[in-house]
Amino acid sequence: MISNTLKEGLVHLGAWLRGELLGEGADDSTLLAAAEARNGWFTADNVRAAMRAHGEALRPEVLEKWEARMPNGLPVDAPRKVGLVLAGNLPMVGWNDVLCVLVAGHVGQAKCATDDAVLIPAALRFLAQHAPQDAARIHLTDARMNDIDALIATGSGNTARHFDHYFRHIPRIIRGNRTSVAVLDGQERPEDIRALGEDVFAHYGLGCRSTTKLFLPRGFDLNRLFAEWVAWGDLALNNKFANNYDYHKALWLLNREPLIENGFLLVKEDAGWTSPVGTLFVSHFDEEAEAWEAISGNSEGLQCVGIRAGRMGEVPACGVPVLAFGTAQCPMPWDHADGKDTLAFLVAVS
Repeated sequence: MISNTLKEGLVHLGAWLRGELLGEGADDSTLLAAAEARNGWFTADNVRAAMRAHGEALRPEVLEKWEARMPNGLPVDAPRKVGLVLAGNLPMVGWNDVLCVLVAGHVGQAKCATDDAVLIPAALRFLAQHAPQDAARIHLTDARMNDIDALIATGSGNTARHFDHYFRHIPRIIRGNRTSVAVLDGQERPEDIRALGEDVFAHYGLGCRSTTKLFLPRGFDLNRLFAEWVAWGDLALNNKFANNYDYHKALWLLNREPLIENGFLLVKEDAGWTSPVGTLFVSHFDEEAEAWEAISGNSEGLQCVGIRAGRMGEVPACGVPVLAFGTAQCPMPWDHADGKDTLAFLVAVS
């Protein structure tokens, strides 16, 4: 399914992304500093975590598993020009779209977000050292998307509607805003709660796979969460994070809204789904079925749902991928955003 040359190049790229090459990739302090200069959320630790996650997805055994799941017809016989409008809220968040175009055999015209215009170009430059013909099929551009045969674009809700209208004449995948939630049953062990902390706090909670709302059994003791999440207290040292925390604390106190805080996280009972940075929404239930009913009713706005690992396979279908705590921020190549199989779309385009 994946050409031998490209597969070999991707395996090398995986090592680069994981920081296993001295002074390169995630071990390149100059590269990390350049990414942070573009986007203050892209701290060195934040970027390394994102790069490592993408690197884990390029291990040989993972690529083999991915090949077993791929649709027939890859690489395509008739390559097309596919426009890629990449998001910039997380480091390299648009990489999977680039990777899918490479694997499919199409030509990509990719526009990186201004906030994430360092890492993906650097990854492609490294890939060009090992699979030059494949890397050359991705053309980075700042120009208007013209003369393309298909489009994959990610942006805000308003941007998504604009893209959907403007490119209505060609095949397209248009993604808007989504978020993720978690359902707790009260039987979580300390290690489960620590794993949930990864889903809540990694990347400052800025991604569509970040958990921004918890469904809790009524009477759940929030101190159980705070006790296991102390290690994330350093988030408050980031000025952008701290400013968000302080702003919403002042606003909610002014409005006399009940909240609980621990110095770096504001927890608020709220029917909303997407909590601001530095905050976490919770909703309580008497019967867990209430939570799953609410999730099913908002499935189009959710990327994934987290539960403790011991419950995998026990929960009802809800129209949203259900993952074990701690895995939301480490998707595999086949974990396509919004539940839309990018490779199947790219096969159909040809």
